[in-house]
Amino acid sequence: MKTITTAALALTFASQFAVAQNAARHVESWTVKDGALHIVTNDGRYRIRAYSASIVETTFVPDGERYDARSHAVVLPPAGAQPAVKEANGRIEFATPGIAVTIERRPLRIAYTYKGQPLVAEKLGYTKKNGMAALEFALDADEALYGAGARAVGMNRRGHRFQLYNKAHYGYGNRSELLNFTIPVALSSKKYALHFDNPQAGWLDFDSRRDGTLSYETIGGRKTYQVIAGDAWADVMAGYTSLTGRQPLPPRWTFGNFASRFGYHDEKEVRAVVDRFIDEKIPLDAVVLDLYWFGKEVKGTMGNLAWDKDNFPDPQRMLRDLKAKGVNTVVITEPFVLTTSGRWQEAVDAKALATTKEGAPYTYDFFFGNTGLVDIFSPQGKDWFWSIYKGLKEQGVAGWWGDLGEPELHPAALQHATGSADEVHNIYGHDWARLIAEGYAKDFPDERPFILMRAGYSGSQRFGMIPWSGDVSRSWGGLQSQMEIALQMGMQGMAYMHSDLGGFAGPVLDDELYVRWLQYGVFQPVFRPHAQEEVPAEPVYRAPRAKQLAAEAIRLRYALLPYHYTMAFENSSTGMPLMRPVLFEDTLNDAGTLASTYLWGGSFLVAPVTEPGAQRKEVYFPTKGSTWFDFHTGERHQGGILETVPVTAERIPVYVRAGAFVPMAPAVQSTRDYTSRSIDLHYWHDAGVTASSGMLYDDDGATADAYGKGKYEIARFTAAAQPGTLDIGIATEAGRAAAPVVRTYTLHVHGIAKPKRVLLDGRALAFTWDAKTRVAKAVLPARAKLAAKVSVQL
Repeated sequence: MKTITTAALALTFASQFAVAQNAARHVESWTVKDGALHIVTNDGRYRIRAYSASIVETTFVPDGERYDARSHAVVLPPAGAQPAVKEANGRIEFATPGIAVTIERRPLRIAYTYKGQPLVAEKLGYTKKNGMAALEFALDADEALYGAGARAVGMNRRGHRFQLYNKAHYGYGNRSELLNFTIPVALSSKKYALHFDNPQAGWLDFDSRRDGTLSYETIGGRKTYQVIAGDAWADVMAGYTSLTGRQPLPPRWTFGNFASRFGYHDEKEVRAVVDRFIDEKIPLDAVVLDLYWFGKEVKGTMGNLAWDKDNFPDPQRMLRDLKAKGVNTVVITEPFVLTTSGRWQEAVDAKALATTKEGAPYTYDFFFGNTGLVDIFSPQGKDWFWSIYKGLKEQGVAGWWGDLGEPELHPAALQHATGSADEVHNIYGHDWARLIAEGYAKDFPDERPFILMRAGYSGSQRFGMIPWSGDVSRSWGGLQSQMEIALQMGMQGMAYMHSDLGGFAGPVLDDELYVRWLQYGVFQPVFRPHAQEEVPAEPVYRAPRAKQLAAEAIRLRYALLPYHYTMAFENSSTGMPLMRPVLFEDTLNDAGTLASTYLWGGSFLVAPVTEPGAQRKEVYFPTKGSTWFDFHTGERHQGGILETVPVTAERIPVYVRAGAFVPMAPAVQSTRDYTSRSIDLHYWHDAGVTASSGMLYDDDGATADAYGKGKYEIARFTAAAQPGTLDIGIATEAGRAAAPVVRTYTLHVHGIAKPKRVLLDGRALAFTWDAKTRVAKAVLPARAKLAAKVSVQL
């Protein structure tokens, strides 16, 4: 355990507490029980406990309130290890091998260090503000802040005051201060996170007064927060997602192309669009049905949640036929049950709806009609709603779209089984996803659910939620905000945040915008064009040139499927997001404010084109001393440099880091046809990289927790370079319940002069070399459980 001296702490407190003013608060006594530090103050009680060496939780219970043990976010059990607790010179220290908490007795002050370095300190600590409970913290002058959910205000969010109340922003563009996901977490450039463990409505103030204060304010509920720290951003991501839960692997078809619009009116239209993709030989894995599947009109039918038999006369046959073509069907569902819907009385009789204080179904008007709201917090509401999902699943529906789940209109007087609307508003989408995930675990335990939702809370990723960024405008401004939203949400655990490709709102026909958005979509978590129907979202209905470029983007998406699926496995194992900000690797040259260039997994650097008519693009290549290769041309670029690169209509700037392994495969019409039996293994060589590694993860793409059940294969790749020789190793690990795949590798080594020879386990191996691209290619014989070394003699 690292010892922190009293002298060092005194210096720490001298700076962190210089502005503390809540002098009336003080410690009266303290004890240690079950590994937690319990402190009695003049105005309440604190409990401080460790979840691990890098995660500590602090709870304050003011006098007159009861301790509430419920957390909607945390799933990690507290650590079994006993932190060291001692008191000296009027200060109590609660120390793990990583985080230490120091409490000054009089006046009461609490500060956190990590491995001896200051992290953050309470400023006023607990206080009351404008009728709300508040927790205040002191910030360093140069500290950048990230988090607070889905917003579009700039990567460094310090200087803003954010409302914590999930709310749709229809037709937003390059800026939005309040969207569908408001998550009560602040992440700091000092590599720590502060997570406020309370879903009730409130505010998260990132130093809007410019006085060095971070403030969390809430209408009620827990005064609990966790501090998560690490040596690197990967540690912070691992800590936060171990605390709140990791995203399970979604079905493999999640990474394919979706056909979606608002909306398909009948079965004939659905079949026609799917057949058009197949006829055009543009890959497709899913079709998404908006609200017309249960009603002919937008208004008056929400809550039917049963097939409109006039327009969908034989849905089970349609679902079977689409599945036979490799296309999965996703249907929209909403939590609103209109009084004019066919299920209104059924929902009332089942006691499935939120109520007035007197217990009657609460009804109110909103855009779609007079409505009630499913109470997903009550056993009756859960059972009734799940029975609908289960019935549709048994008919053949493959995935779920949960819309309007903030909920979009949620009157404060409405009552749920576990609290008022404002108390549970921010966890409505969270518990809705939980309902579906738990239903699958009970009734379809071997299957992975697909759950598309536009509202959630801390930890929603553990239910397999696939979030999207709401009803963005079809505009260049709408595209410009998407990288920031996805990057920030990935930092907050929601690694599958994505956008309606092409933009949703407005009848804008702009083929250049459409193509650029889809080219970006290759390198965002889910490839799902979606829009209002006045202008088609599907590439098969666009002008020939736009269709051609969109099809090329889609085929690249499918060719990269082995890499993307491996990335998804990494996320499920470590919590590292798919889209990663450059600041994860490089803190120089304003990298912490950069969203226009980002990392896609561990290997790619992506710079989407977000301006009309762009001829060039500024790209920051991270990490001084590193080397990056143009993915398409092989041109080298040095790290630590901001460059202006030329832009073409055919693609956006994409680069691969030297030493990267990228597994690829031939594009297929549907992931149903995907196989890992033939892998194109690409490696980018640079003399400055003497050792590197990579991997390929594979399973059946459908079984829930395939890795935990041993139904997987992992191929691990290594590279070791020395003057004149590059050695590439491949070693396969099969799970205990996996049948090893007979796999052929075509090895592509980029960035080298013509090799003198290539050896496979010491024997000569035939190869080709392209002088223009400087790529050597060799085919390894098909083998199961391959363990081999390829030596490239340079």
